[in-house]
Amino acid sequence: MSISPKLLNEGESVVLSTRTHVKHLFVPALVLVLVVGVTGFVSTIPTGADAGTWRAVIWGVALLLVLWRCVWPFVAWLTSTYTFTDRRLITREGVITRRGHDISLNRISDISYEKDLIDRVLGCGTLVISDAGDLGIELDDIPRVEETQRIVSDLLHRTHDR
Repeated sequence: MSISPKLLNEGESVVLSTRTHVKHLFVPALVLVLVVGVTGFVSTIPTGADAGTWRAVIWGVALLLVLWRCVWPFVAWLTSTYTFTDRRLITREGVITRRGHDISLNRISDISYEKDLIDRVLGCGTLVISDAGDLGIELDDIPRVEETQRIVSDLLHRTHDR
């Protein structure tokens, strides 16, 4: 889950690495179950000489739908990471086009979290990071957000005390 060591500077070490909560995969999993079920049912309907062709078309469309609505979100979730090192916050996301954002820890002025009812049930939340330039970023659906906030807050105190 951690970023490649090639992206770290000399002497820099990873303190915490995470990605968004697995709840991002609930809808794709539901779509997968529905598509397979509906496709299985619909593929029994065609009869006659063209039945094989229609079944191939139905399963081909289902495959494209699964790739678009299930596999792609999973790969996007898998390739998106949030990493705190002893010097900076590193965000990386994207499958084909990679996007990254780095914030030096000495620029971070405040770190807080927000949890709605669903987040409380699932054990995740939004980590809100404010930097010195009032440009805050929100890291949505961080697992164990309270623990993450505590670790990063302690890291910030150590960084600012240096």
